[in-house]
Amino acid sequence: MRLCGVLILLVLLSACTTSPPRNPDNSCSIFSEKKGWYKDAARARDEWNSPIPVMLAIMHQESRFAAKAKPPRRKILGFIPGPRPSDSYGYSQALGSTWKAYQRSTGRYRADRDDFGDAIHFIGWYNDQSVKRSGIAGSDAYGLYLAYHEGHGGYNRGSYRNKAWLLGVANKVNSRAGLYQAQLARCEDSLKRRKRFFGLF
Repeated sequence: MRLCGVLILLVLLSACTTSPPRNPDNSCSIFSEKKGWYKDAARARDEWNSPIPVMLAIMHQESRFAAKAKPPRRKILGFIPGPRPSDSYGYSQALGSTWKAYQRSTGRYRADRDDFGDAIHFIGWYNDQSVKRSGIAGSDAYGLYLAYHEGHGGYNRGSYRNKAWLLGVANKVNSRAGLYQAQLARCEDSLKRRKRFFGLF
């Protein structure tokens, strides 16, 4: 009987896990499906002056909006699952040490890496740090992603310059941010109205 109860609890907990959006390539579709996400993104934008399309494009690249995403394990001898290359986790794929720095900086000690609102707030905070510490324009998705991937020290040293694959990824993030921006321009007014409506309750 006890085992049955544990199994039921595990099923319920798994059902509560937020699944990725059905159409991750369309910002309007994302926010239409995930009712609270636009409100969370708008709050992060307002606090950190980081455009929603830029934050969303970085999150798409890092986790494809999977709440519990982890980096794939390295293979030993080509087929034996080995250790993961880092402890990055969640929507933002933030490292544990970077997440702790974010919590100390913002006082959000209860923030979780597998919570969308917390994760997009983290990305906004990190982008704000990139503006201040690396002199990157707040709307420059290309440069912001390079700093996000390499860290501010690495970015400032130019560690990305000889990584052709990473420059290609940064270009993809930049293009996706532009696509998200064009889409959002067509639906953001309705999202704002919905946000105000639900804010009454």
